[in-house]
Amino acid sequence: FGSSHLGTGSSSRHARATAGGQHPGPLPVAAMGKLHTISRGYRSGTRNKFSKKYRTKGMPGVSRHLAVFKRGDYVDIVVDPSVQKGMPFSFYHGRTGIVFNVNRNALGVEMTKIVGNRQLRKRIHVNIAHLRKSRCNEDFLRRIKANDQAKKDGKLLGKKVVCKRQPEGPKEMKIVKATAEDVEVLTPLPFIENYF
Repeated sequence: FGSSHLGTGSSSRHARATAGGQHPGPLPVAAMGKLHTISRGYRSGTRNKFSKKYRTKGMPGVSRHLAVFKRGDYVDIVVDPSVQKGMPFSFYHGRTGIVFNVNRNALGVEMTKIVGNRQLRKRIHVNIAHLRKSRCNEDFLRRIKANDQAKKDGKLLGKKVVCKRQPEGPKEMKIVKATAEDVEVLTPLPFIENYF
């Protein structure tokens, strides 16, 4: 064999086929279809959910660890992506629950999850870096204080105070008066055919 036939087998076959005046056959086509598996890992679909906003990157401050939580408090689960320890599953991001256990670095949070046609009670332990105090019952607590004060004042005055909230009813009746000059009737102008 000369130097022209040295090399890989495919190139030598190609050289022989073209030397004989014949074109090489078509290359084998790869099987079409599903070429890769769809990844469904533990953090799948969280590109935006578990990413920090612009100019907020970095570890959380000290004040995050100095917050005082007690059993029965309402807390919001807001995942901090810079802390991977004690990070809850992506479903619980943005949920509100009640603290049922307090540990050194984590809190036990209880909440409900709708699965099918039933409500499940879920209990998870979350690192305090992913929790913040909820403001969901501020109005309720403020209303309790106001009602207690109103009852105390009513008792001193000898009046019965109704603390039940009343729904806002329809607007009050009113009569609109106008003179004949103020009334303007909006009627369409008659159509005039112009043929010029």
